[in-house]
Amino acid sequence: MKIVVIGGTGLIGAKLVTILGEQGHEMVAAAPNTGVDALTGDGLAEALAGASVVIDVSNSPSFEDHAVMRFFETSTRRLLAAGSDAGVTHHVALSVVGTERLPESGYFRAKLAQEQLIEKSSIQYSIVHATQFFEFVGSIADAATVGGTVRAAPVLFQPIAGDDVARAVARIATGSPLNGHVAIAGPERFRMDEFLREALAARHDRRAVVTDPDARYFGAGLSEGTLVPGTDAILGEIRYRDWPGRPVAGG
Repeated sequence: MKIVVIGGTGLIGAKLVTILGEQGHEMVAAAPNTGVDALTGDGLAEALAGASVVIDVSNSPSFEDHAVMRFFETSTRRLLAAGSDAGVTHHVALSVVGTERLPESGYFRAKLAQEQLIEKSSIQYSIVHATQFFEFVGSIADAATVGGTVRAAPVLFQPIAGDDVARAVARIATGSPLNGHVAIAGPERFRMDEFLREALAARHDRRAVVTDPDARYFGAGLSEGTLVPGTDAILGEIRYRDWPGRPVAGG
């Protein structure tokens, strides 16, 4: 079948295009650099023509509160309208574990708004809540850096490899619509402060990681289980110590 991946040239999108293409599906990698812009609507109708499934793994270029809300609300409305016109039968969106638990965060509020638009649409859907990606550890540390020091709360943290995310989303996209949510996470739980301390040391990053229960995460305070899923989550197979992208301390 024809599957359109919005954000199809990004980290997860490119993996999805490869995985599903190898399964024999007709793939469209839709992104501004391929002439398809979900925010403006440019190229959407042409890209979605004849598509059965749309997978939205796009992300906002800005995490500023107003900008990120505008991105997810506008692009999702355009995608749903174009999908309805094209006869799309399954709309899949990649979201984040904890969207409903972090209203202080502008980014999480925007992702929740995206989910609500999808739930209210006439298209059958599946929403995949993922934990943080191994690939984004550096960005998480950067966002937590204050005055050259990384301040991290000692809360539960269950990151996942991008390859595991893509495989899970591909399976869900080619199955029956859930008309609900499913969570995916890595196979191991850590404490966020300890994980960041080890990961940065392996990268030869000299920033100190200070354990701070009041540290903010993208503008929001965290409690013990805010960032981890329930016991019914789908778990990835790749452990952080085995992840090919993990720097080796001393290497």
